[in-house]
Amino acid sequence: MLEGRSFLVSRTLPSSLEQENKWTYTTCRVGAEVSNGKRPFELDLEEEGGLRKASKVSDHEENLPRAQFDRLSLTLAAPIDHAYNQRQSSDQADTSSLIPPIGRDLTINCLLQCSRADYGSLASLNRSFRSLIKSGEMYRIRQQNKVIEHWVYFSCRLLEWVAFDPVTQRWMQLPRMNSNECFMCSDKESLAVGTELLVFGKDLMSHVIYNYSILTNSWSSGMSMNSPRCLFGSASLGEIAIFAGGCDSQGNILSSAELYDSEKQTWVTLPSMSKPRKMCSGVFMDGKFYVIGGIGGSSGRALSCGEEFDLKTRTWKEIPHMSPGNHGSSPGNGMPSPAEAPPLVAVVNNELYAADYADMEVKKYSKETRVWITVGRLPERAGSMNGWGLAFRACGERVIVIGGPRGQGEGIIEVNSWVPSEGPPEWRLLGRKQCGSFVYNCAVMGC
Repeated sequence: MLEGRSFLVSRTLPSSLEQENKWTYTTCRVGAEVSNGKRPFELDLEEEGGLRKASKVSDHEENLPRAQFDRLSLTLAAPIDHAYNQRQSSDQADTSSLIPPIGRDLTINCLLQCSRADYGSLASLNRSFRSLIKSGEMYRIRQQNKVIEHWVYFSCRLLEWVAFDPVTQRWMQLPRMNSNECFMCSDKESLAVGTELLVFGKDLMSHVIYNYSILTNSWSSGMSMNSPRCLFGSASLGEIAIFAGGCDSQGNILSSAELYDSEKQTWVTLPSMSKPRKMCSGVFMDGKFYVIGGIGGSSGRALSCGEEFDLKTRTWKEIPHMSPGNHGSSPGNGMPSPAEAPPLVAVVNNELYAADYADMEVKKYSKETRVWITVGRLPERAGSMNGWGLAFRACGERVIVIGGPRGQGEGIIEVNSWVPSEGPPEWRLLGRKQCGSFVYNCAVMGC
């Protein structure tokens, strides 16, 4: 990412463009940090020429001839002016090469250095830029080049979602979900896969899935699993996701599983687990999918085992003692607390961590000994109700904890970050927002 460097220069968008794409900004400054009271993407203009030159160059920029990179800034400015002032003629122009003077490939290589927060503005330049972004092609190119940004999406109010970029520490409001009261009040699960945020819930007599696309900045519905369910364990790996266990519409606990491909928009039934379970969690680790903990069997007992699914052999293997447990919240007879949340787990660099919300501790799973080891504390103000209302997620190289103080009436949510590779948990407060202190749903999108 080009930190703190001007890459595109734009002018205030006409209201028609702002209405078409709420993700547009008046300026596009790549990766700018918040400093001196300025927001990211604010831009200072030089008196002469109206363009601010980059004070430094990144490793990627250094690979470009200086004159060529300067020409890139100028050629980018011209299409922006053209798009803002004469949008109709711009849409009709032949712009298949995006920026003709430097060619399509070099243009795309430069766009890879932009944060995806800039892509709404880029889509406003002309038809080819719009197609590149909204078709998902740019995200496929990013994935091929291993350019990934992890954003956190969460909901603290019914039907309302916000996104948070932990790098720029910028908040973004998503459009409000358009659903009926039944779905609004039902229990919901969420998962991000590819460029989609999926929210699962109930609508009158059936399960329903709402899909938020970052390509269109809009919600849609109509998708359906092969075996609709709720209270399942799930996780995503790039553009695929696996869903296992849960309950059907009659309340039966399931052992079945299925895979969703966000590129093909297809659901594929997988072999069933050895044990039915609900209220479980799912993660990907070492290229395999794991289901951890939950409640299983007719007696509704808590399961301490996990199950591992090998995508290559398409087989399940039971892993004993994989559930982290929360010994402070269970009656002690193997029966879970009625209000106990599924295990709060996260995988960073193929290492498994868990939040023990009873003792406010962070634990790490030893793959060799298959035991959980306490490595530190959770953020002190990250309260929960038996694990509910607290988000514990992997976000790239970080573990993210989202929660707020309970019982103080503050209505504040805080985003805390810890990088495990740097040592024991030392939490850094990344952001604070007045939106309630209970997290209903949370997902991390990496694309």
